[in-house]
Amino acid sequence: MQSQNFKPRQKGPLNGVRVLDLTRLIAGNMLTLQLADFGAEVVKIEPLGTGDPLRAWTEAGVAAFWKVYCRNKKSVALDFRNPKAAELILAMAKTAHVLVENFRPGRLEKMGLSPAQLHASNPKLVVVRVSGFGQTGPYSERPGFGTLVEAMSGFATRNGFPDRPPLVPPLALADMIAGLQGAYATLVALREVELKGGKGQVIDLSLLEPILSTLGPEALAYQVTGKIKERVGNRSNTSAPRDVYLARDGKYVALSASIQAMAERVFRAIGRDDMIDDPRYRTNADRVANRDEVNDIVANWISERDRDDVLGLFEAAGITASAVYDISDLVDDPHINSRGVLVNLPDDELGHATHHNITPRLSATPGGFCNPAPELGADTDHYLLQAGFSADQILVLRQQQCIGG
Repeated sequence: MQSQNFKPRQKGPLNGVRVLDLTRLIAGNMLTLQLADFGAEVVKIEPLGTGDPLRAWTEAGVAAFWKVYCRNKKSVALDFRNPKAAELILAMAKTAHVLVENFRPGRLEKMGLSPAQLHASNPKLVVVRVSGFGQTGPYSERPGFGTLVEAMSGFATRNGFPDRPPLVPPLALADMIAGLQGAYATLVALREVELKGGKGQVIDLSLLEPILSTLGPEALAYQVTGKIKERVGNRSNTSAPRDVYLARDGKYVALSASIQAMAERVFRAIGRDDMIDDPRYRTNADRVANRDEVNDIVANWISERDRDDVLGLFEAAGITASAVYDISDLVDDPHINSRGVLVNLPDDELGHATHHNITPRLSATPGGFCNPAPELGADTDHYLLQAGFSADQILVLRQQQCIGG
């Protein structure tokens, strides 16, 4: 593991961009993490007392999700149910460039913080609205958990094996994809304001549509074939051989021969040159039509050898194959360590905490580490003072249990 302690960063390529983050859990935090890592000033506005529910997602008593998704951010603690909450948020929004929220559609309006009201005081504000199914449509008011949209998007029914139930991912995949797309959309909207003198706008970001877009031409394929694709496990509808294969020592090899030359290399490497001209396996279409046979032949060959021997032979032959890692393999891998894919960052509780490094890598304006994920309400006074509230007013708000920190 590479030990990398970034010096506190004062500026980044998004320096000067202020983001108010009213979101909870993964999608919104994933979105604002991308901005924070590259220098944006992200201010989490969290529920008084409990904070973002991510704080309660622990590993061995450590708030691992909070530490990773909320590094480089600030925290303001606020009682959203207090009648004065909207006034405080509106005051802070006047100097912000972006506001991100993931309440159920209509909740922001009920709080007195509709986009129209926000834009009345800050016409250039970019308002990002994250929800499960979007701000409009028959399902807009449904709870927006990622599992639901992973199921409805068509992803789950394509994931898994044909003789087993559809498989939803064991992590917040829909949320993370939405967060990444949302960060991109936010920068597009900010560029409109910056370069063209445009006004702020509303970004309607659902969890459903981004993950659906990752299915590629699934809808078009259904249009032209009229068929629903079956689950194929680790195999593929578009190329063969492609699978995860068990080696003799109980370890796994992943192999993908998605182009003609690669398939031919595999056949030569396993001593089956005859398959190159066999009409059952000659073209990619032939191999896909007979993928079970192709994969069984490759699987049998790999099963008679240890994983590292297989990978050595495949590497020498220029074949696209890899070991199947678990996290213990990953943290010890020389490539991961050489590039600093995982890094140790300063952490007040642990001394240092292992994080994924900032992605992507920019040569001239890279992202950086500024501060660990904040304690709840650590920055409340700072941002209320900046918003024009006096120290006495802040004291009264705290006595009224409207704010914390």
